[in-house]
Amino acid sequence: MRRYTELLATLALSAGMALHAQTNEIVIQTKKLGAEIQPTMYGLFFEDINYAADGGLYAELVKNRSFEFPQHLMGWNTYGKVTLQDDGPFERNPHYVRLDNPGHAHKHTGLDNEGFFGIGVKKGEEYRFSVWARLPLGSTKETLRIELVDTKSMGERQAFAAENLTIDSNEWKKYQVILKPGITHPKSVLRIFLTSKGTVDLEHVSLFPVDTWKGHENGLRKDLAQALADIHPGVFRFPGGCIVEGTDLETRYDWKKSVGPVENRPLNENRWQYTFTHRFFPDYYQSYGLGFYEYFLLSEEMGAAPLPILNCGLSCQYQNNGSKAHVAVCDLDSYIQDALDLIEFANGDVNTTWGKVRADMGHPTPFNLQFIGIGNEQWGKEYPERLEPFIKAIRKAHPEIKIVGSSGPNSEGKEFDYLWPEMKRLKVDLVDEHFYRPESWFLSQGARYDNYDRKGPKVFAGEYACHGKGKKWNHFHAALLEAAFMTGLERNADVVHMATYAPLFAHVEGWQWRPDMIWFDNNRSVKTVSYYVQQLFSENKGSHVLPLTMDNKPLMGGEGQNGLFASAVYDENPDEIVVKVANTSDTAQSLDFTFKGLGKKQRITGITVTTLSSSDLDADNTLDDPEKIMPLVDRTDINTTEGWSTEIAPSTFCVFRFSKK
Repeated sequence: MRRYTELLATLALSAGMALHAQTNEIVIQTKKLGAEIQPTMYGLFFEDINYAADGGLYAELVKNRSFEFPQHLMGWNTYGKVTLQDDGPFERNPHYVRLDNPGHAHKHTGLDNEGFFGIGVKKGEEYRFSVWARLPLGSTKETLRIELVDTKSMGERQAFAAENLTIDSNEWKKYQVILKPGITHPKSVLRIFLTSKGTVDLEHVSLFPVDTWKGHENGLRKDLAQALADIHPGVFRFPGGCIVEGTDLETRYDWKKSVGPVENRPLNENRWQYTFTHRFFPDYYQSYGLGFYEYFLLSEEMGAAPLPILNCGLSCQYQNNGSKAHVAVCDLDSYIQDALDLIEFANGDVNTTWGKVRADMGHPTPFNLQFIGIGNEQWGKEYPERLEPFIKAIRKAHPEIKIVGSSGPNSEGKEFDYLWPEMKRLKVDLVDEHFYRPESWFLSQGARYDNYDRKGPKVFAGEYACHGKGKKWNHFHAALLEAAFMTGLERNADVVHMATYAPLFAHVEGWQWRPDMIWFDNNRSVKTVSYYVQQLFSENKGSHVLPLTMDNKPLMGGEGQNGLFASAVYDENPDEIVVKVANTSDTAQSLDFTFKGLGKKQRITGITVTTLSSSDLDADNTLDDPEKIMPLVDRTDINTTEGWSTEIAPSTFCVFRFSKK
C-alpha cells in the first residue's frame, strides 16, 4: 500500500512558498492533443536470470524434482537404500528413484531435498506435496512419511510438519498430501521416509504452496506475480533475452518443450549458469515448469499483451564465434516453423494441431497474440539475413502479427547504426533497443527520440536500467534518472510504443546481475524505487500526449532548464491532465504551470500530487525495510482557469494530476 501523508516538507502547494527557488514557467497546451499513447507503452520484461523462474516466480519448491540434472541427485541427500533408475513413465524425463528396505530394523531409507537456497514456508499456509509413484508387482501397499524439517533445530524434533502417504498401485499414479507447517521457516528441508518394509518408485517429487497466483496448481508465487500485476503492464515480454539464444543452440529456449504435461517437460540448461564465474551457480537449470502456456496465461490475467521472443538461428554471439555455432540460412525451416506454430498455439482454433495443445492444457479460447519478436541482441549481417526469411513467412501466413526486430546490444555505435537501416529495409514493425548505461547517458538522452523517423518502424525500449558509476546496484538516484529519461519516451509516444525495464527479478542469494526491479528471498519480496517509477508511469500514462514547453522548448534537462525533465498527457478517462516532472538538480525548483486552451467554462478544480523523493541518493528499499522510499500522495482543491504554482524539491520525481470541471 502507498502511504498517504502531508507533503509540506517536500512540496509547497502554493505560489507564495516558492520565493527562494528559481521560477520555471511550464506551458501545457491542453487542446492540442498529440500522439495517441499505445496500451503497450509501459510493460514488463521477464528473463530467467537471478533465479527469476525456478526458485522465484515459479512456485515449485523442490529442486531437481525429476532427477534429470546431469548430476542426477543434485539437490538431494539420500540415506538407506536409494537407487537411480532410467525407465520412468515420462519419455523426456526418464529418471526416477527406487526406495528399498535397508535390510535392518534400525536403518531408514529416504531422501531430503534442499530446495532453492532452502525451502521457504509460512505458518498457517498449506503446501501441496505430490509425487508420481508405483509399487513392484506383488506388492499391495507401502507407506511414506512426508516431512518439513529444520535440520538445525535445537528442539525435541526436527520435523515441524508431517503427513503419511499410502502408495497402493503397481501402475504409475499421482499421489498428493497437504502439509500445514506450524511455524514460518525460510530454509527448511523436504524429507521423505520409507516407513514400510517394501519397495517404492518415486518420480516428479513436487511441493507447491496451495495459495498460488489465481490458485493455479502448477502456479506462480503469489507475492511476486501480484507485484507484476500491480504495475498494470501493457505488454509482457518473455521468456527473456540471452536465454532465448542459449550458450549454444542445444540449450536455447525451446518453447515447444515448455508446453504440455508438466511432468514431461524436459530439463534445459540455463545460459546464465556459465556467464559469471564470480557469481557461479552450477545448479542453475530450467525445469520448463514455467513455460509458454504459463507466460501467456499470466499475460492474460495481468491484462498485458504477450510478446514472445524466439530464436532466429543464432546462439549467443557473446559466447560463440564462427558459423559452426549458428544455423545456416538455408537450414532455418524448422526455426521458422516454430514461429508459425507458436502463433497457432496462441491463436489457433482448437481443431488445429497446436491450438489443440493449448486447449488440452485448459485454455480453449485464443490468447490473442498480436506481437512476436525474432532474435534478441544479435548483430552483424548474420542477423538480418536470418531475420528476413522469418518475416516473409510470417507476413504470408499471418499478416495481422506485428514483428519485432533488434538494433543489437548497444544504444548507439557501429552495430546500432548498421541494424536500424536494415530493420527499415526489412519493414519490421518495431525495433528493440537496449541500454544499460551510466548516469551521464540518462541525463543526456532527454531528446533521444525527438528526431527519429516518424514513418519508420516504431521503438520498443526493450531493456534498460541506469547503472550508477561505481554503484551498479539499486539506489534512488538511478531510479530518478530513469524517470527523467522516461519523460522523453512519453513525449515521443508516436515513435515509442513499448518500454520495459530489465531485469525484473533477483533472489538475494542467487543474483548474478544487478540492478533489478524486484528482489526476494524464500518468503519475502521488496519493490525497489525503480519499480515505483515504472508503476507511476504505467498508472498515469494517459491516452494522448500534450505539448509541454518551457521557453518554447521541450523540457528535457537541456541547457538552461535547471535539471528539469517533464512530459504531459491527457487522460480521457477521467478527463484529467497529467504532468510528470523530474528534478535531477540538487536545488529546489519553482514550477509555474500555465494551461493554454482551456474552454471558457473549464476550470482546474483539483490536484493530486504523487511524490517520490529521498534525502539519501544511495538508498533504496530492502527486505528488512521495504517501505523506506515510497510514493507519497496528496490531494488539494483549487479553482483556476490559468495556472498554478508549486515547488519541487531537489532530486525528486512528481506526478501531478489536474482535474477539470
